[in-house]
Amino acid sequence: MYNIATALRGPLSCLAFAAMAACSGSTDPDGTDFTRPEKFPDGVPLTGQLARGKLTMTSVLSAELDRNIARVPLFRGTANGERVWFVRMDVSDSVLAAQHGLNFAPRLANSQNGCPACVQVVQSTDPIPGRAPVEFVGGVDFSPMRVLTPGPTGFPPLMAQPGSVARAGYSDLIRVGTSTVVWNAPIVASGNGPFDVSQAHTNTLDRVMAIDTVAMTVDLQFVRAFSHGKDIFYFTFGSSAAISATLERGTLVPVLATLAFANDDRNPNGARAGIITIVNGQRGQASPPGQGLMHVILDNPPGNLSVSNDALLRSLSRGGDAHNVLAFFPTLTDPVKRRLYSPMWDLEIAEWSAAVVASGENHAQPDFNTIHQLANRGLLTNPGGAPLSSANFVVNCPVMGFAFDPPADDLAPRPEPRR
Repeated sequence: MYNIATALRGPLSCLAFAAMAACSGSTDPDGTDFTRPEKFPDGVPLTGQLARGKLTMTSVLSAELDRNIARVPLFRGTANGERVWFVRMDVSDSVLAAQHGLNFAPRLANSQNGCPACVQVVQSTDPIPGRAPVEFVGGVDFSPMRVLTPGPTGFPPLMAQPGSVARAGYSDLIRVGTSTVVWNAPIVASGNGPFDVSQAHTNTLDRVMAIDTVAMTVDLQFVRAFSHGKDIFYFTFGSSAAISATLERGTLVPVLATLAFANDDRNPNGARAGIITIVNGQRGQASPPGQGLMHVILDNPPGNLSVSNDALLRSLSRGGDAHNVLAFFPTLTDPVKRRLYSPMWDLEIAEWSAAVVASGENHAQPDFNTIHQLANRGLLTNPGGAPLSSANFVVNCPVMGFAFDPPADDLAPRPEPRR
């Protein structure tokens, strides 16, 4: 039987096991110093409105925690003669990020490195997309019905069909004309209405809960996750792979798979940041909390997102999310690491070993570097047993805020990859 505490030789076991407990700093036998989190995030249900001081994007108008629904500004455009509606999340310019209440993501400026099609060159009479109508090169087909059929153990699913698919020329990332500034501006609806916000979502993104083209706002269901041992929130808009786009309830945008660079999220010339999803964490609402793809597929009510599916919305907000783990966050103390934040996440799919699962020690893990420490000891691998690495699925998940305290510092050093 594997014992994670033994495998991590002391200090890291504080993170692996402590629920709501303080851990003091100490030194690993190999000489590495670790800084402990004040407490392990417990995944407790939250209610009411998220305080504005806990938002990373001040353009967010409100964020309701009972159902994890946030209201954000909506903008108008066209794509090949069709009316489309988009949002703004991140931008590569720090001044524009501050002016418009968006996340500053400087490495978005690298998105065209080796991949010209990864950024749409849109046309507008104003360099700020949304201050005037925007003409997109490509749009999104929202007509497919999202279908997720669980497999025998939940994941992998027997069938995964995204509810929306990029048309030719589409990317969530745009720049206006000759400008070099890159914006994360995904299209979330098409047409002139009425807008389908039922579980079918025939002309809206599967996470659109309401849309108001008079007030120019859209309500989006958001996700609860982890970064640096802290509870955080992010939006999700799609992925480069069908299976992850379906799980994320977003748009399939295949071109994003060519963004630089897989397995190199600390490269200042790249555009990807690291994110880990765990396949087989503990199930149910108590781990705390439940974590993983089996958990999110099997422990929530069936169906697609809609305000009419209140049971699903409340289940997700009360611990039903997969609780993915992000490598970087805009609130990090170290300015170099803070600048490594990108909404274009390089997805790693981690699976606990059979021995760890049998021992019941597949506890929720809230820290990216700690997961890689565990992986280097063979306790987590890619599905099938290969060393943990990128699946080369890119997911577009702009961060929105944090539940309690902001992610600030690494909880463990990033180890060299296991070979």
